[in-house]
Order: sequence, then C-alpha cells, then structure tokens
Amino acid sequence: MAQFDNVSVKKKANIYFDGKCVSHTVLFPNGTRCTVGVIFPSTLTFNTGSPELMEINEGVCNVRLKDEEHWTTYKGGEKFTVPGNSSFDIETVETVDYVCHFE
Repeated sequence: MAQFDNVSVKKKANIYFDGKCVSHTVLFPNGTRCTVGVIFPSTLTFNTGSPELMEINEGVCNVRLKDEEHWTTYKGGEKFTVPGNSSFDIETVETVDYVCHFE
C-alpha cells in the first residue's frame, strides 16, 4: 500500500538516538497505530513492548533479534517481525525509510 487514508497523524515527531531515528505516529480509525519514519546510517538497539512488524520501504539494513547470533539483511520491499518485550539491533547500511506496525 502506497498511502494510508482516513488516519490521524501526531504532529510531534518521535526523535531517538540523537536524531538518528525520526518518526511520526499514525493512528487508524480502528484504534491501531504505526510509526512512519527514517533511520539514518548507524547501529542502534530498539526495545519492544508489543510485537512489531517492520516494513522496509527503501534502504538497506542488517538486523539481529535478541538472543540471535546472526544478522539478516533486509532491503526495500521486505519485512521482519520482532516479538513483544524483546529487542533488536539494526545497522542501517543506507538510510532506511520504514513503517513500524504495532500488533
């Protein structure tokens, strides 16, 4: 899907890791939410509360889920999931344009 229709967007940006990750929260009429943002080249660790589906729109990144040894590469058009109450490391090789869906 190229766009979200009939949604609300929080004006205040979510800025993490000294500006290396910037997103906005999108609220859907059914009560679900996601964030739409970018991660600039860096290596970061994100903690999750609820399960997440990360949809990579553009860019290239390497991801390692908590307790895993190996990194997996994702690029535009690919997705990965992260369990709730967990974490993942992400190394952005090229600036990543993403949508994070909270389940």
